[in-house]
Amino acid sequence: MAHGRAEIGFARRHGATRLAHLYQRDPLRVLFPARAADEIPTAVLVTTSGGLVAGDRLDIAVRLGPGAMGHITASAAEKVYRSTGAPIAVAQTLGVEAGGWLEFLPPETILFDRARLHRETRVSLADGAGFLGGDILVFGRHARGECLTAGLLREVWEIRREGALIWGDALHVGEDVAAIMTDPACFSGAEACATLILVLPAGNARQFLDMARQLQSHAYGAGLRVGATAIGEVLIARWLGPAISVRRAYAELACHLRAAAMGLPPRLPRLWHV
Repeated sequence: MAHGRAEIGFARRHGATRLAHLYQRDPLRVLFPARAADEIPTAVLVTTSGGLVAGDRLDIAVRLGPGAMGHITASAAEKVYRSTGAPIAVAQTLGVEAGGWLEFLPPETILFDRARLHRETRVSLADGAGFLGGDILVFGRHARGECLTAGLLREVWEIRREGALIWGDALHVGEDVAAIMTDPACFSGAEACATLILVLPAGNARQFLDMARQLQSHAYGAGLRVGATAIGEVLIARWLGPAISVRRAYAELACHLRAAAMGLPPRLPRLWHV
């Protein structure tokens, strides 16, 4: 069993966002690749063990000071291996102070058959802070003919503004996993699902709802099911279908939203294309 921890802090100093705090403990490492002049600082999470096994725990904490901007991603898809014992626990705590903007867009998490994962992501936003983030879950290694038929998945998201809950979501899959994965009212045999969340620093993300739905209407391949809605000040988009199509559609909308909301380049880090 491993207990990795990564703490990343960005602060705005002398007119630019700079790294203010860094702590890392195996099997987590943080890299800071060179970036284009028009990009915001990027931190890349690396799991040096190559994947997560029974009883592993990861604690990830990100803090952006007033006016700071940062993008958090990962070096590759996270692999969650088969477990016959304790679940893998991942706790992600993200905080953004006034005027800050955080993007939390790691690539997909691949759940091997009989994987057991409990992951919680809690986002705390001050007034005037914004957030763009989400996750992609892949149910098994379909290229090898493997589907998720047993195990445990608990995925929890909670976003608060000045301490008040503005959006929460919990997905729990256990017991008869194979039936849940194939049930038309649940995952209907999909290889993957994804959720993307936008909270603006000021104003209501609902203004981008029509744009999100229009982009989602594009054909990314057969079997892709999509949806977008706004709850309060939060925009939520979801996908269900083939893993490659889900990943492509998720990335495209993220690019458009970061450009529309913050005037950032409509692209994700190069790691997304490796």
